[in-house]
Amino acid sequence: MAIVNIEEQSMQLTKMNSRDARIGKILVDIGKLTKIDVERISRLQKVEGIGFGVAAQKLGLITQSDIRQALSQQFDFPYLQANKSGFSKDLVAAHQPFSPQVEALRGLRSQLNVRFFNDFNKSLAIVSPNAGEGCSNLAANLAVVFSQLGERTILIDANLRDPSQHKLFNLEEQLGLSDILVGRADLDDVITKIEPFPYLTVLGAGTIPPNPQELLSRYAFTDFMEQVASFYDVIIVDTAPAVASSDAQTVAACCNGALLVSRLNKTRTSDLENVRDQLIVTDINIVGAVLNDF
Repeated sequence: MAIVNIEEQSMQLTKMNSRDARIGKILVDIGKLTKIDVERISRLQKVEGIGFGVAAQKLGLITQSDIRQALSQQFDFPYLQANKSGFSKDLVAAHQPFSPQVEALRGLRSQLNVRFFNDFNKSLAIVSPNAGEGCSNLAANLAVVFSQLGERTILIDANLRDPSQHKLFNLEEQLGLSDILVGRADLDDVITKIEPFPYLTVLGAGTIPPNPQELLSRYAFTDFMEQVASFYDVIIVDTAPAVASSDAQTVAACCNGALLVSRLNKTRTSDLENVRDQLIVTDINIVGAVLNDF
């Protein structure tokens, strides 16, 4: 006959109830349940001896997706419910953290952590030969997955010709990088902290200047990057297409490294090789290359 430890069993039950209470509170806080719903779920739990999530789903009050979101908050892994924010659907790391695409992003994050990011290497320019090859999307999603790791992360839109980060993150601030570089704004005034990602900050491109290449070539940009490096662990910098202008080369020269991005069945090998050679000539550290097929 098995000996039952009543005190241990009671402690386990208390822990379970405490855990369920925390999940219930989270679901109430995010508007998925009411306090009356929680009471109904608790009654069904007692009657059928089932878990909180199972009982809630059995009553048709929440979905498995809701449970995942509550657990993500409990385990400090923030993400967004699909189509429940003003963010672009292209931010898959924010909306679909369990998808194969985001697993690939985590793999890239791991490689960058092992091979590149440290106390001395903090800034990474994301560079692609042409528009439409996924440079901006990769930069944005990389910033999200690094912030989910608990790294103080800032995403900087240094594409001063046709920026897109303000669209992806639905930024309201009209001023940005260009305005900082000409002294019209300070960093603290124009950065946007992204909810619900406590470690993620985004700086938009700001006012489109008539002279982006000259603006990025000034000492002000170098000084700005040094300033940012003192506040953040990871700095992801989006750049303009490298074939059309030399902006990306200028930006990458002010970063600790560059990551090349190409799109499957779209990017010409000659264009990619040309950009690679330009970066090598200017002694820019090419960290790696990503073939984008999403």
